[in-house]
Amino acid sequence: MSPNVCIVNFYNDSGRLGLHQDRDESKERLEKGLPVVSFSIGNSTEFLYSDVRDVDSAEKVILESGDVLIFGGKSRHIFHGVSCIKPKTAPQLLNDDANLRPGRLNLTFRQY
Repeated sequence: MSPNVCIVNFYNDSGRLGLHQDRDESKERLEKGLPVVSFSIGNSTEFLYSDVRDVDSAEKVILESGDVLIFGGKSRHIFHGVSCIKPKTAPQLLNDDANLRPGRLNLTFRQY
């Protein structure tokens, strides 16, 4: 059985991540198209995705706190990235009660 891995990224309000493909798993795992599962917590973000590595032609979707993004199968190899973080968009509860630092916490699960 292959291990499951959680990658934790924190983006401050000026955080970004250029378009890229996740290709650090084994060839066998990549060929299976096993899904990537990503949880967003905190500020909203503008998430980009495309079949090619071109920011100008990339589709955009806003991911809000609590959103889950899953891509697998043929979509497993899409180019994806974060173009911007939307400041002060986190649920007030996260700031007041959980004392979460301003920004976006992303938990990404993959099977290696």
